[in-house]
Amino acid sequence: GLGGNPKLVARMKEADVVLVVGARLGEVTTGGYTLFELPTPSQTLIHVHPDPDELGRVFQPTLGICAAPGPFAAAAREMEPVTGHWAAWSAQARADYVANLEPTPGLPDSLDLGTVMKTIRDTLPPEAILTTDAGNFSGWMHRFYIYRNYPSQLGATNGSMGYGIPAAIAARLAYPDRPAVCFVGDGGALMSGQEIATAVHHGVDPVILIFNNGMYGTIRMHQERDFPNRTVATSLTNPDFAQWAQSFGAFGETVTRTEDFEPAFKRALGAGKIAVLDLQIDPELINTRTTLSAIRDKT
Repeated sequence: GLGGNPKLVARMKEADVVLVVGARLGEVTTGGYTLFELPTPSQTLIHVHPDPDELGRVFQPTLGICAAPGPFAAAAREMEPVTGHWAAWSAQARADYVANLEPTPGLPDSLDLGTVMKTIRDTLPPEAILTTDAGNFSGWMHRFYIYRNYPSQLGATNGSMGYGIPAAIAARLAYPDRPAVCFVGDGGALMSGQEIATAVHHGVDPVILIFNNGMYGTIRMHQERDFPNRTVATSLTNPDFAQWAQSFGAFGETVTRTEDFEPAFKRALGAGKIAVLDLQIDPELINTRTTLSAIRDKT
């Protein structure tokens, strides 16, 4: 997925057998089609997917199984697993996963997004729905949130901006007994954020987290990586998002420090109307693992 654990990626590449259940082997799930050799992986690849057209679309599996994940899992429960000789391997894989839930040290931390995500996952109930817009900010959700219920995430398959806020409003309309939290960048918020008016009009109350770094972060990252110090049209002039939300009749609050996030998040959840938290992020904090300057200096 997006922002995948490098140790997990390495483990997948070194594996003898890879069992893929329910996932499309597209650009995101394979790191831009680099996870396996093309067209035939060196690993034994078993691909389970409900759409037969996905089997062998890009990577040729050793065994393709046309089945939905649920029935396949039910059938697989009857199989006797081989145990013992790979216990240490699986234990280390688990340890790598747990370690990846801890924030990367040395990143700007006036508003520590790793700690923010820990607060979110400790506060939200298992049935919560998370929606995400497109952008680097989504890496914090993908890396640090622990999903405990299915289905509980809504994201734009084609990676288009402007999806997150309307999706959160729709989620609350469709599932009024489940809280909904939107993750969106400042650029995406200004593409469709006027739908806050729809939420206020109909009394719908998702929580909108705006990751505000004053730029189109993903595009800026690519520009700095490929053409250092030659950035074009990525800086943004933003409103005061808290006052902007309040002008619609929504709850709005600005958060600049880590210690202020938890009480602000709880106030937003209990506001009784759509709530916007303007999370003001250091522009250097370009993704979950590195800084903008480090990307520029590496080029």
